[in-house]
Amino acid sequence: MKQPKSFDFKKKPIKPTFIMSLAKHIISFPDLKKRGFTYEKIGMDELKPPYLLLVNHSSMVDFNIMLKLTHPYPVNNVMTLEGFHDYTTPLMRSLGVLGKRKFIQDTNLIKNIRYCLKELKSIFVLFPEARYSLDGTTSFLPESLGKLCKMMKVPVAVINIKGNFVSRPQWNKMNKKKRVHATMTQIITKEETESLSTDEMNARIENAFRYDDYAWQKEQGLVIDHPERAKGLHCILYQCPHCKTEFKMNSGGTELWCEECEAKWHLSELGELQLLKPEQTELNFTHVPDWFAWERANVRKEIEEGTYAFEDEVRLFTLPNAWGFKKQPNATLRQDVTGTYITGTAYGQEFKLHKSPAELESMHIEYDYKGHGDCVDISTENDSFWCYPVHAKNVISKLSIATEELYLFAKREREKGKSLSKQAMKEVDED
Repeated sequence: MKQPKSFDFKKKPIKPTFIMSLAKHIISFPDLKKRGFTYEKIGMDELKPPYLLLVNHSSMVDFNIMLKLTHPYPVNNVMTLEGFHDYTTPLMRSLGVLGKRKFIQDTNLIKNIRYCLKELKSIFVLFPEARYSLDGTTSFLPESLGKLCKMMKVPVAVINIKGNFVSRPQWNKMNKKKRVHATMTQIITKEETESLSTDEMNARIENAFRYDDYAWQKEQGLVIDHPERAKGLHCILYQCPHCKTEFKMNSGGTELWCEECEAKWHLSELGELQLLKPEQTELNFTHVPDWFAWERANVRKEIEEGTYAFEDEVRLFTLPNAWGFKKQPNATLRQDVTGTYITGTAYGQEFKLHKSPAELESMHIEYDYKGHGDCVDISTENDSFWCYPVHAKNVISKLSIATEELYLFAKREREKGKSLSKQAMKEVDED
């Protein structure tokens, strides 16, 4: 089988017409009205395009909010290829959308962002977390953001959205249509892109992106009384804090439980966990992100000790372009401290894809993607490999955490090596 033609990432984007921009704004209005959407703008009175706009990401409704807060100005934004596949390439192109593969460094994207800002004079929108939040808190932010802001030499604003996650987390796609609030803030002026360092810019971005939807829900007294609000919670809370067993958690209705030791929790209407049985346990988490952070710490320890490893047979689909997924023979997905591997056959040719820890910042995962099951998506410049574990159950959250922790571990080791090298040079000089 001949490999299909890849997507054209070099193609220049267009500025959406006023009619197209207005249509997007009108389409987004009904859902925001149902949610009682509120917002505030800080330092935005004098800000006009072109500028960079960074938005946190919990739901597709984030796009509606972004369109509302940028109206009536035209925007260009990035969408991954599965979005082009779902909504068609001609429509996405006409809306000024650029195609992208997740967690791949793409010089064409940088060139097109510059083109949008310098030539089209539009607002360029990025969702830098590059995937939906898993636990309602800030996801992985790439270090390259500060460098991008420095390079583009335009103002930078951030939209921080609260309420979208608890209303419809990715592991529970039932829309509760609860209140959503957004704050739009200019965090870097054009002049500051010259004077601030990339580290200082990254610090401002990280500060502006801080959010915790469960904490916000409790502070606001936002009642979510949906009878299935806990369904799917085991997708992210996959390890029992009572017996420490992994991948034996389950959930349904308003409860979460361990099938190994029968420990059970209730998810309250304000998003808090309440231990039902046993009456006491060593770790009694009431805050969902705290439980998730504990799991992350456990993965980090496995990586540091060199014991982390995962392997399973996977159903494999490739997405070389935006026209359709291609079914391939089943393959093998493996991840350990040396990186992430996919071994199999695609387009009639055997292949082995290896991403070292330093190459893969994060991982795109989907819970029950379009009813076909949980999957991970790992990309190269020319193709995307969608892997659905065959035997292992409820593992993709841990794979995502491990990818980020492997990257951070590799970074720490790199910095440690540089530090040791500098110390060695200093000792040589002193001798």
